[in-house]
Amino acid sequence: MALNVYSRLTRSIVRVLASRSAIPVTRQLTTTSCWTHLHIRVIRYDGSSLRNFSSSSQPSIDVSYEQLKKLLLSDSSVVIDVREPWELREYGNIPGSINVPLGQVNGALQLTPDDFKEKYGGVMPSQSQNIVFTCLAGVRSKKALETAVSLGYTKVQYYPGGWQEWAEHQLIQTKE
Repeated sequence: MALNVYSRLTRSIVRVLASRSAIPVTRQLTTTSCWTHLHIRVIRYDGSSLRNFSSSSQPSIDVSYEQLKKLLLSDSSVVIDVREPWELREYGNIPGSINVPLGQVNGALQLTPDDFKEKYGGVMPSQSQNIVFTCLAGVRSKKALETAVSLGYTKVQYYPGGWQEWAEHQLIQTKE
């Protein structure tokens, strides 16, 4: 019975993944005393590159302080700070970032570009443009990254150091 369920489930998953431009690469069936576990490693094709969504070998989605500085200087990415507005007023913000609170990310990334600009004061990223999410310490920015991926954004990253690391580096630079 478990093998029959596995077979039907695998076919269903393959159909869903194919409709989302994702390719199942490996299938493993493991059985414990009373449970059958299905593991599928998935690679998603976004038109120009393959992205691996396997839990064992994730692509690098985090950005270091130095990488973020370069991205901000080159204007090659949109940096979105997902903290609440009061946090930016109280602690500060990364220059060039756009504030979209975490609770609004899902709706914001589905707005028209004009509505996004009017509401958030910055240019809305396209689904193929590089987006870097940041917050205070990396937790909320990772959630925002997951939301963007679920909406079809393909080039998303996050800055795990967040405002805390940014402020530390900026403080060190001003003392030198």
